[in-house]
Amino acid sequence: MAQQQNDFSKGSIPKTILTLAAPMTLAQLINVLYSVVDRMYLGRLPGHLALTGLGLTMPIISILMGFANLCGMGGAPLCSIYRGKGENEEAEYVMGNSFTLLIILGVLATLGCLLVKKPMLYLFGASDATFPYADAYLTIYLMGTLFVMISLGLNPFINSQGFAKIGMMTVGLGAVVNIVLDPVFIFVLDMGVQGAALATILAQGCSAVWVLRFLTGKKAILRLRLSRMSLTLQRVKKILSLGLAGFFVNLTNSLVQVVCNATLQTWGGDLYVGAMTIVNSIREVVCMPLTGVTNGAQPVLGFNYGGGLYRRVRQGIRFSAAVVVIYSILAWAVIMVFPELLIRLFTTEDELVRVGVPALRTYFSLFMFMSLQLAGQSIFTALGRAKNAIFFSLLRKAFINAPLTLLLPYVFGTNGVFIAEAASQFLGGLACFTTMYFVVYRPMGRLEAAETSAST
Repeated sequence: MAQQQNDFSKGSIPKTILTLAAPMTLAQLINVLYSVVDRMYLGRLPGHLALTGLGLTMPIISILMGFANLCGMGGAPLCSIYRGKGENEEAEYVMGNSFTLLIILGVLATLGCLLVKKPMLYLFGASDATFPYADAYLTIYLMGTLFVMISLGLNPFINSQGFAKIGMMTVGLGAVVNIVLDPVFIFVLDMGVQGAALATILAQGCSAVWVLRFLTGKKAILRLRLSRMSLTLQRVKKILSLGLAGFFVNLTNSLVQVVCNATLQTWGGDLYVGAMTIVNSIREVVCMPLTGVTNGAQPVLGFNYGGGLYRRVRQGIRFSAAVVVIYSILAWAVIMVFPELLIRLFTTEDELVRVGVPALRTYFSLFMFMSLQLAGQSIFTALGRAKNAIFFSLLRKAFINAPLTLLLPYVFGTNGVFIAEAASQFLGGLACFTTMYFVVYRPMGRLEAAETSAST
């Protein structure tokens, strides 16, 4: 029954994508509460050092999430393609190999970060005043890395089978636990940043148990089985090559955050690093619906592509692209009109608000093109075009944003950091979506014509 219900080759493409995207979008929005709620609570502590210290850990946490995406966003699209071909056994082997990789990478990442956390935090923009806060949060967070890897890395395999509501409940469970425990640990038990970190890893632990319980249970179409977990070189290469796109998104995000924090520390000090923490927090919330829609489209596109149904693939591309563009325009309008209201969700300090409002407006000034980047890159990933996805992951952040972040402050001061982000959104987004149109969408039109001729 589940196999028939989750056959994406039938029914309306827009309805199918929205059916998956709605709970996945809600799940993405809930997911950001793990870190954003921490920042909201810590922003209420006296001064801005705790909030700034937490912001310094974001690049490291992004890298850890990148390792989870390396396996989850690499294996899940492959599962969708194999399901479309009717090769469910191979899809289970892909999922089993992805799980093994998650455990190995999680252990290595934990040990590596613990060994170099002090020099790494100072390299990432910490000062003597903010280091104790960053160190306290990161040390506890690293103890829960395996929970993060399992919950974040395996949840895409639930979504790829069409169980988007179950996938939403994975992050929903963790978010509720985090929201409840945060004020208790931070304020009642007076644990500060350590309490925020402890609440987060306990929440991720609950999500990890939920994911494992579902994927080993009878309701899953593809099950996580011990017999499928032995690594094979061919499968590992396929998973990693496709997952590198998601990994490089996180890695390059970390790179740019590091460059931004270090540059802002040099040109403006802890106050501007705190402002960037708030801007990044708002970005995470605003971008989550975009990620939810594009992730919701991926299983549908991959399944139909694997089944050779190119008309449905093109229809899915058109629909998902239109949705993310419309949403990004609406989000841009809200940010331009209500920047102070959004900033004050994270701080009551007038000085941070004064710095944050113009920074937020500049950062999001060309946001629509960011949606084109996410849409194009997601389509490449869904169709197994790893090289294209990886290239555009690197292009916007590593080759456009990071250099501009270092250069523009010499002309515009601290505002140059935020101008660099807007410029990279415009250039990277336009390049990614234009390339997708000419190398995927238009050529697939010829395949669609052949498909139509064969059916008649």
